[in-house]
Amino acid sequence: MIKALQLRINMHREGQPDGLLNKAAYDLGMQPSEISGIKILRKSIDARKRNIMFNYKVEVYINEPVPETSDYTFDYKDVSNAKPIHIIGFGPAGMWAALRCIELGFKPVVLERGKNVQERRRDLKAINQDHFVNEDSNYCFGEGGAGTYSDGKLYTRSLKRGDVRRIFENLVFHGATDQILVDAHPHIGTNKLPKVVQNIRETILNFGGEVHFESRVSDFTLKDNKIVAIQLQNGNEFDVEKVILATGHSARDIFYLLNDKNVALKAKSFAMGVRVEHPQEIIDGIQYHCKGEPRSELLPAAAYSLVQQVNNRGVYSFCMCPGGFIVPAATTNGEVVVNGMSPSKRNNKFANSGIVTEINADKDLYKYEHFGALKALEYQKDLERLAFTSGGRTQSAPGQRLTDFVEGKLSSSLNETSYQPGLKSAPMHSLLPKIIGSSLRKGFKAFGEKMRGYYTEEANIIGVESRTSSPVNIPRTETLEHPEISNLFPCGEGGGYAGGIISAAMDGERCAEAAVASL
Repeated sequence: MIKALQLRINMHREGQPDGLLNKAAYDLGMQPSEISGIKILRKSIDARKRNIMFNYKVEVYINEPVPETSDYTFDYKDVSNAKPIHIIGFGPAGMWAALRCIELGFKPVVLERGKNVQERRRDLKAINQDHFVNEDSNYCFGEGGAGTYSDGKLYTRSLKRGDVRRIFENLVFHGATDQILVDAHPHIGTNKLPKVVQNIRETILNFGGEVHFESRVSDFTLKDNKIVAIQLQNGNEFDVEKVILATGHSARDIFYLLNDKNVALKAKSFAMGVRVEHPQEIIDGIQYHCKGEPRSELLPAAAYSLVQQVNNRGVYSFCMCPGGFIVPAATTNGEVVVNGMSPSKRNNKFANSGIVTEINADKDLYKYEHFGALKALEYQKDLERLAFTSGGRTQSAPGQRLTDFVEGKLSSSLNETSYQPGLKSAPMHSLLPKIIGSSLRKGFKAFGEKMRGYYTEEANIIGVESRTSSPVNIPRTETLEHPEISNLFPCGEGGGYAGGIISAAMDGERCAEAAVASL
């Protein structure tokens, strides 16, 4: 017999081995010895009051064993001699498109502009230490995409776009901790995700798929409203029948290529702003009501989520990284872009988060109208060049104390930071466009009211956080094909159809299914 229960356990009790079992037995009016076992379905923390509680959703097994195997299986077939489907990009959308193709009996041929996870490390080191950006291998491009070395956060609101649980189970199948199946805000960690990504690649290769690294797409051959061939920068060419385009939100050359070939695109609204970085102990003190005291070892580094309406425009936290680092996410020299990440233990002494404001592509970019569908992209590029210039024309980023930014004065000194290339004090209150700067300043003030202690001179803001999502939408029909190029399937974040690892993976599966169905 199986009973479903919702349990709440005091933090200190939760740390004892028998805490969950005893609570379940008490709620059921049974003795602990009468329970065969417990399966945790969901776990979250309620820290709204000083008496912190752990919330559990569990299945209690009575007179039957707890199942040891997953309900999910992945039926990968040998597709060595099967019909190919070409996938451009090997981020989450491209990876799961490839895995789904194999399940459906088709051969994925993946073309990835960047390097594999091991070789990417050298190029990341070059950005941090030498301030040199390899345009094909960086924090955004390479095996696993932007998520591989920028956190591995798995939270998604896209619960109606596919089977979320299936993606999580597949990650566990490929080596991720099974803790992601139960945590309310699951996270793998940038130190653990590369191995999972490598395991996915090995599955694809072992079952007959192909993955080509350092294979940047430079051109398409179009005939009768179809792509019939793909040309690579290295001189290779592939004849194609179906193409899944999963190049991510930063593959600007692909947007330019499509635009030059008069393939329909649309400007897309997105969000821009800065990263804010606090000492983690400040966020812990606020969230866990322990200011001046060390955080309990039973509690993870505290996170937060903030949103405020400012002049009918949303200002909100984005990709919050407790116990994390700020990293340089530029994809070419001459620009500065920042992003955040956390290792699996989230044990760094800083907390950082993007704080961004909405940019409406239809109303806010009138000065960029002459760029047509690429107007939001060009606006994004201008702010990244501005950050490069104000940061000293290296990968050093412009920074300012949070209170100085809000009060409109240059910081005479900056706080310690996790951002390896370094910071340069800059008057970001006057450098950022008014639509962004003014909204952020009011937003930070409001956040300080919501979280007492958040608004502090001990925090830095660092710019710019500009790659929150794609500034371009590649349209598609109900069958997921481009309305003009019938064998092209725009996919994931680059097409404007996802916003993170899980939603991109689900979209990759959907596009693979659509490509197979059209064959």
